[in-house]
Amino acid sequence: MATFDNQTVDQVWNKGQVVANNDLKVWRKDAYGAWMKRTDYGNRNSQYGWEIDHIKPASFGGPDSLSNLRPLQWENNAKKQNGHITSPITSSGVNNTSSQARP
Repeated sequence: MATFDNQTVDQVWNKGQVVANNDLKVWRKDAYGAWMKRTDYGNRNSQYGWEIDHIKPASFGGPDSLSNLRPLQWENNAKKQNGHITSPITSSGVNNTSSQARP
């Protein structure tokens, strides 16, 4: 996983989806609707942990530029293969859940 400076982490966090009635400095959702908590950046022990994802993977020549970076809940980032996620983590109420767990 690439290492990013604090300014880049903040800029990528700001690209997360703002959810009404939630503190935007603390809570956001990723592109798949999974909750992320700002202070849980890099924390894979938290359901709200998140990481910086390369939209176009670095392995396919994707740059580290802000336009190619986005915040993803860590499990979504870990599941990403060849630029795609087959069973994303989403949210159900205040918890994150696997989309496969839904009926």
